Amino acid sequence: MSQSLTSRTPKPKYDVVLIGGGIMSATLATLLHEFDPNLEIAIFERLGRFAKESTAAWNNAGTGHSAFCELNYTPEKPDGSIDITKAESIAEQFEISKQFWAYLITKGYIHEPKEFINSCAHMSLVFGEKDAEYLRKRHDKMAESVLFSGMEFSTDHDKLREWIPLVMSKRNQSEVMAATKMDMGTDVNFGTLTRKMGRHLLEDSNVEVFLYHEVKDISPRESGKWEMKVKDRIHSHKQEVVADFVFIGAGGYALPLLDSSDIKESEGYGGFPVSGQWLVSHNQELVEKHHAKVYTQATVDAPPMSVPHLDLRIIDGKKALLFGPFAGFSTKFLREGSYLDLPESVNTKNLKSLFGAWWHNIPLTKYLIQQVAMTKSQRMQHLREFIKDAKEEDWELKVAGQRVQIIKKDEKDGGKLEFGTEVVVNKSGTIASLLGASPGASTAVYAMLNVLEKCFPEKLNGEWKEKLLEMIPSYGQKLAANPELTHEVRHYTKEKLELEY
Repeated sequence: MSQSLTSRTPKPKYDVVLIGGGIMSATLATLLHEFDPNLEIAIFERLGRFAKESTAAWNNAGTGHSAFCELNYTPEKPDGSIDITKAESIAEQFEISKQFWAYLITKGYIHEPKEFINSCAHMSLVFGEKDAEYLRKRHDKMAESVLFSGMEFSTDHDKLREWIPLVMSKRNQSEVMAATKMDMGTDVNFGTLTRKMGRHLLEDSNVEVFLYHEVKDISPRESGKWEMKVKDRIHSHKQEVVADFVFIGAGGYALPLLDSSDIKESEGYGGFPVSGQWLVSHNQELVEKHHAKVYTQATVDAPPMSVPHLDLRIIDGKKALLFGPFAGFSTKFLREGSYLDLPESVNTKNLKSLFGAWWHNIPLTKYLIQQVAMTKSQRMQHLREFIKDAKEEDWELKVAGQRVQIIKKDEKDGGKLEFGTEVVVNKSGTIASLLGASPGASTAVYAMLNVLEKCFPEKLNGEWKEKLLEMIPSYGQKLAANPELTHEVRHYTKEKLELEY
């Protein structure tokens, strides 16, 4: 990004302002510019580069979430049957992302797909008779859906040794284990992808990008427009910028900015910051024995985002292994935020929600305290449940990004902790914000289309419809109910993204 990005002055008025330089804002800006190249759009990013917070490669797991391996998306119902509704929904959302990225490649907006997406088998792995039976039932149910056709299941040690030799090394033959495998899985470097989109916006569009510019406050004008206080962090210059439409894609900072807007829809929302840590190995001898993302089940009282997994990562052309996540805690809402973020977010409108959520999640608080207190040796013990002979010198501890889990009003409990992603939009559809974490970046295109559906419904169903179907051929159709379309879409994206399954 050029020096001019830090020295230009924003105009006083834009059609659209996007706050944050992560994958959400980059995606929304690209979509809007495709729909209407004449829109005056500005992106304000408080740091010196796109994708430095949650979108950065090591700040997330890089899993292209398709629900192939994440067991929390396929709960077992009281009658023993498996519910795959959420899994199908997540899988369809990732297919939307892949279609959009394939469109960007086709148009020549971004290049070299292997720099941001690579084929990587997705596996679920469980231990013991009870969990093996659950996984078998899950596989049987998922195999009925076209979205999961090709998923393999095995309890055979020889087959598992073929799939995951590193995990199976030194295993007792009598140990009951079961796994499923989908070769269609992917590893995604969302940071590289975001910067590719940012470069396209910067060089081939009239979207204006301002780095080191922080939006400090958003307030409504009587005209229905939004006025923002924008601080140039390099020159300590402050100015007001007005926009017709504002999107807050500022990660953990979305919450206080949304609160400053005083829209009714933001009332009662609070945030609980959770950081993560990974054990990472660059030992190529180990890396060459593991070519998958292997997810297992979360421990009791652990949040869904803390599902242990051992992953192949491909970042800047280099392969590594990642194990975790281990939860951490900081009162910051961003990695490069302030320790006052959490206390300053508490107000009379969300105090009841925050207290209610804490009171009903005391086991989670206990879990976080235990995680934070863990030594590297204790973390290695968890890794040895996957890799029996893991050596401490082969692994380093790496701090991941900050996530702010949503806390929202709940009539019964006062407040409720949510682990998904949520779009908050005001009644007139002139301001929108994305809150929450997983599945996050994987479903960025779906999430941003959701914003457009709520804020620009007439245009999306009118003058933008043809372009929308060019970008997302499956838009408006359920892939799970249309095997022919599913195969067609997957063949198209596999070819354009140069995937190898």
